[in-house]
Amino acid sequence: MIRTPKIPNQRWHIAAPNHQKAAELSTATDLPPLLTQVLLNRGIDTAEAATQFLHPEQEELPSPLDAFPDLGHAIEILSEAIAHQHKIAVCGDYDADGMTSTALLIRAMRRLGAAIDYAIPSRMSEGYGINERIVEDFHAAGVSVLLTVDNGIAAYNPIARARELGLSVIVTDHHDVPLEIPPANAILNPKLIDPTSPYRGLAGVGVAYLLALSLAEALDSQENLAPTLLELFTLGTIADLAPLTGVNRRWVQQGLTLLPQSQIEGVKALLQVSGLSDEKEALKPEAIGFRLGPRINAVGRIGDPAIVIELLTTEEPGHALEMAMKCEAINKQRRDLCETIEQEAIAHIEAQQPDLIAERVLVVVQSNWHHGVIGIVASRLVERYGVPVFIGTYEDDEQTIIRGSARSIPEFHVSNALQFCGDTLKKFGGHRAAGGFSLQANQLANFQLRLQVFANMYLLPQHLKPLVTVDVQASLPELTMLLYEQINQLHPCGMGNPDPVFWTPNVRIVEQGTVGRDRAHLKLMVTHDAHDSSNPTHAPSSHPSSMTPKDAKDAKDAHVSSDITLKAIAWRLGGYCPLPNRVDLAYRLRLNEWKGKTSVELEVIGIRASTPITDKQTGDQSIESASGNGNANHLGALWTTQPITFQYGDRQYWSSMCCLGDEKELRIRNPEGKVLAVQPSQKRGLIGANRDSAEEVNVFEPHYFNLICAAMTAFRSHQATTS
Repeated sequence: MIRTPKIPNQRWHIAAPNHQKAAELSTATDLPPLLTQVLLNRGIDTAEAATQFLHPEQEELPSPLDAFPDLGHAIEILSEAIAHQHKIAVCGDYDADGMTSTALLIRAMRRLGAAIDYAIPSRMSEGYGINERIVEDFHAAGVSVLLTVDNGIAAYNPIARARELGLSVIVTDHHDVPLEIPPANAILNPKLIDPTSPYRGLAGVGVAYLLALSLAEALDSQENLAPTLLELFTLGTIADLAPLTGVNRRWVQQGLTLLPQSQIEGVKALLQVSGLSDEKEALKPEAIGFRLGPRINAVGRIGDPAIVIELLTTEEPGHALEMAMKCEAINKQRRDLCETIEQEAIAHIEAQQPDLIAERVLVVVQSNWHHGVIGIVASRLVERYGVPVFIGTYEDDEQTIIRGSARSIPEFHVSNALQFCGDTLKKFGGHRAAGGFSLQANQLANFQLRLQVFANMYLLPQHLKPLVTVDVQASLPELTMLLYEQINQLHPCGMGNPDPVFWTPNVRIVEQGTVGRDRAHLKLMVTHDAHDSSNPTHAPSSHPSSMTPKDAKDAKDAHVSSDITLKAIAWRLGGYCPLPNRVDLAYRLRLNEWKGKTSVELEVIGIRASTPITDKQTGDQSIESASGNGNANHLGALWTTQPITFQYGDRQYWSSMCCLGDEKELRIRNPEGKVLAVQPSQKRGLIGANRDSAEEVNVFEPHYFNLICAAMTAFRSHQATTS
């Protein structure tokens, strides 16, 4: 049977090109305009900013003691405890950031002569963060100083209890600061410092790293702690998806050069079991993100975090290898669990056939799923369906309590959504892109309806497709080893500084097929027609403006040809085989090594129907409008200048969506002229003839809530008829 070609249902956002500015930066940096356009897309628009970005080691850093007001006091507390051999205990977390933070401080404190112990809460039975059980256990064990890492900023009651018991408490954390700060002796959190500080983006392991080095300096220690601690900083920062900007970029760049010759037995063993032990040069972040990080994170998700702590603190090679092998086995189990749950979730969704255009959010709950991995599955479902996903499983055999994870798309704020649903939930937390929650099972329908209302206020139909963010257009002949090597100057890439994404229009597919387990991945051979005016070549040989003077000889030496065929791989897109013969591709560059030969190939992340363009049409027409580009300043630009009329009961109402700064407000007017104004992130409603005299009402009372649902249904119908 011949299969009809099909295309992934994606939306592309292509950054607006600035050819003049890219050329100016090219002259200043010796990078080709393709890559200086990438710098512009990252907000790096001056020669000075580009130099600082490309050479972060040259930046003069402010003193951590000046940046963190409580750092000096924290050092005093720890110095006194070490001097008198008072017990110090670390309370960590079960994710990669928390576990590497815990291991970092244990290694540092041991080398500085401290009496040190640690605890990590149970993911399954206790959840995130320090709790009163841990505080009581530490007190019973004679602990004098309690030190949190990657948690604690929201733990008011446990920390208050610790202070009641006479413990000194130092909180090191990087999560959002609540209105009520815990009564710790010292708090180190980059969210509390100057927003322009280079330390602002530190993850929990970064705060621990600063504390450990500052303490060693204050104690005038002769121990050279920096190299081993920098390795752990690098592991934790990348695995936690912390932004690779500011000092993170500087220190990760240094740490990646240390890891192949690691001084930590556990890291050596981890490199061995993950197949990276033969690497001699600096690792790239993806080696940690896809090889080392998952083996650490898997233990925190479904195993005992003590395995990772032992792995990263032992000095015995044999014990380190034993722990690394346990990590390997647990990671395999994690992969199998993810695959099983993902397939079950997809089968459930396809059987239910939810109307995602109407609901605009996906809620999936099933029994017998492992809570530790459902967040990973949620991310995969977001990729597949293009909508925010809330996935949960039952905590108990009676199926009375649901515990879940959420993952989102750029235009949907998970934390605000959970706030909107707060009175249906037992517990919740998170940020813009992800979150966690628990609720009584009998509240599930109410929770789902609330989410749908919130999603309809913030998401347009065009948002409900997977987003592909693209940096710059390139022609296939430009994709040389030279360009690949120049991209290395932008590394380390990760959160806040993603790998460059190029796109090429009207690519011709020469060969295609599926590979991998279950034929899940799509493998291609692609080329272009050299004389096809609809796909102009921008190779350096024909467009000197696209390269620096120095590159002219290099390009000539690289034998850049106007006719080129490249290999490409599209992960998890095997179901779209066969593609049409011509498509537009969005991709990253990757290195293919086979039998001693290296070549550049494409890692495809976006495929759309071919859009032939002329020399004068550079593809700018593909740029989405501000309302659809994922920019937080245009979050869900659903608003109307003309009110929409709708019926509710036997009465007619008028409704509109308005913007108050970055906030959205739904306004519903009745025939008497009274207006119900609803701001979902604030969970409040005002009703009255004008704002000054309006009364605050509970929008979740049945009358108001049903009226809001009717208004949102009217909006959906209006969008369907006008789109």
